[in-house]
Amino acid sequence: MGRSNDKSSRHLEVERKFDVDDSTVSPSFDGLSSVVRVERSPAQRLEAVYFDTPDHDLAARRITLRRRTGGPDEGWHLKLPAGPDARTEVREPLGEADEVPETLRDTVLAIARDRPLRPVARISTRRTVNVLYGSDGASLAEFCDDQVTASAEPGGPEQEWREWELELAPELAETADRDLLDRLSNRLIDAGAVPAASGSKLARVLAESSEPSVVRQPADPLHRAVAEQVELLIEWDRAVRADVWDSVHQMRVTTRKLRSLLQSSRDAFGISDDAWILDELRQLAAILGVARDAEVLAERYEQALDGLPDELVRGPVRERLVDGAKRRYQAGLRRSLIAMRSQRYFRLLDALEDLVAAEPAAPPGEEERGQATIDAAYKRVRKAAKAAAEAEADDHKDEALHRIRKGAKRLRYTAAATGAAKVSDRAKTIQSLLGDHQDSVVSRSHLGQQAEAAHAAGEDTFTYGLLYRLEEELAQRSREQLDDALAKLAKAVRKAR
Repeated sequence: MGRSNDKSSRHLEVERKFDVDDSTVSPSFDGLSSVVRVERSPAQRLEAVYFDTPDHDLAARRITLRRRTGGPDEGWHLKLPAGPDARTEVREPLGEADEVPETLRDTVLAIARDRPLRPVARISTRRTVNVLYGSDGASLAEFCDDQVTASAEPGGPEQEWREWELELAPELAETADRDLLDRLSNRLIDAGAVPAASGSKLARVLAESSEPSVVRQPADPLHRAVAEQVELLIEWDRAVRADVWDSVHQMRVTTRKLRSLLQSSRDAFGISDDAWILDELRQLAAILGVARDAEVLAERYEQALDGLPDELVRGPVRERLVDGAKRRYQAGLRRSLIAMRSQRYFRLLDALEDLVAAEPAAPPGEEERGQATIDAAYKRVRKAAKAAAEAEADDHKDEALHRIRKGAKRLRYTAAATGAAKVSDRAKTIQSLLGDHQDSVVSRSHLGQQAEAAHAAGEDTFTYGLLYRLEEELAQRSREQLDDALAKLAKAVRKAR
């Protein structure tokens, strides 16, 4: 698991916001079978200071960070996008200082980097809350009527408005009961409300006080593909910091995809084959790979052992294979997080964003350029496939097959970025086949090492041999399917010309 903080808490928030006039009468929920009673709570006074970078980098990604006093949940709140109408809210206690808690800063570190997080808005809200209850006595939702006074910092003009919020109860937020949310929303619209033009109070303040900050998408397909991967890298960064399952793997995949796209389109981005940014992406992927490989092995061994009869699992094999891999994962995760908190990592992210923002080095939208890039990537696959066919020693063949996989991966990403969907799909099939093969190669090497250690300790090594054989069979199946997959890829490349 990632770093924990007993004072931190996470909540899924599913809500909708509505703009209303001062004269709009509160809605009625009478006649809804799901709502049996409505209770009004005493009015609340909420005072919030919102924090962001000088360029509003958090707001550009629909993230808000605030310190709020008043109300039952006063404290620090970090709200992260989590899908339609949904946000994940991370909470920390108020504390004694106005400095952003380190755990919250770390969560958005890939966005803020070494830039300061300072006050960008102050918002005061007088809130009236109506709690809606169902037939079982449990709360269904909260309807909030907010009178808002706000100003941007420093010294922005004061703004005033009224808005409504409709939020599902925490117990229903996990299931995201859209039907209930729709029926309740219709009552607000019937009363004269309209869906809010801004996604949050902060967004409204910033939009009215200055030009809104947004992450702009390039028009050039290759630049757009790289821009999308940079944003994905930042999203997976947050998941890795929260130690979400499979997040290290996905961040590594995104890192390698970025490197493949840039390497196969160097002229379009004005970078050389030995550019610093390519080497940094390679090293980041290597660091993430330590935790990723351990996580894959732990899951792989656990599934394999669970599929064996108890009498075939002999000795402390689970402790050596599964628990050992999990310990290596934790060590790899700690190493990854150290790298992800470094100035070196921040400069890599800066450089990636600069590449995306720069004008294309070659005119965008040239089909000839895209096809040439695909042909160059496919040539690598053909060359590696020839080497694999000629290899005699097993280790040489395994290395050649791994090169096919790397070439197919680069071809897949390039083809997808240039609109050659069929080529991308065929390349993905090869990448998946040989990914399983490579995982088998790594697993067999590790099994051999662990079997030797078990033998030296006087333990039964039967199960290690059985698992080794299962891995050999998986690798063989992958090799048997490769020729057909390569033929289909060649056909797709010819049709794309």
